[in-house]
Amino acid sequence: MLQINRPVNIHKAYHAHVYFDDSSLDLAARLTEEASSCFKLQLGRIHKKPIGPHPTGSRQLIFSSQQFDQLIPWLDQNRSNLSILIHGLTGNDLEDHTDYAYWLGDPVKLDLSKLGPPPK
Repeated sequence: MLQINRPVNIHKAYHAHVYFDDSSLDLAARLTEEASSCFKLQLGRIHKKPIGPHPTGSRQLIFSSQQFDQLIPWLDQNRSNLSILIHGLTGNDLEDHTDYAYWLGDPVKLDLSKLGPPPK
């Protein structure tokens, strides 16, 4: 079982990955578009297939520590049954997706082999 870490605001910048399947794609699209509009966030493309370490469909939101304290409770309240990975952006993808990985909803097992070795 994966450990669930609640999001904490300790980084300058973040990604949120909203996970979905075929039945929840519309919900994920609406949630991310509304979040982008309400909080002035950069919105990534909808990936209907796994990409990188993300094992299901996902859409990325990019945001800063200044947006964190308002965005995270809003996402948690409006996510329905969607799982959302929140992670810091430190320059080390492996640490970002492990040590600095926080969850809203059920955690999803990531394919960490896609991240490669940590930077030297």
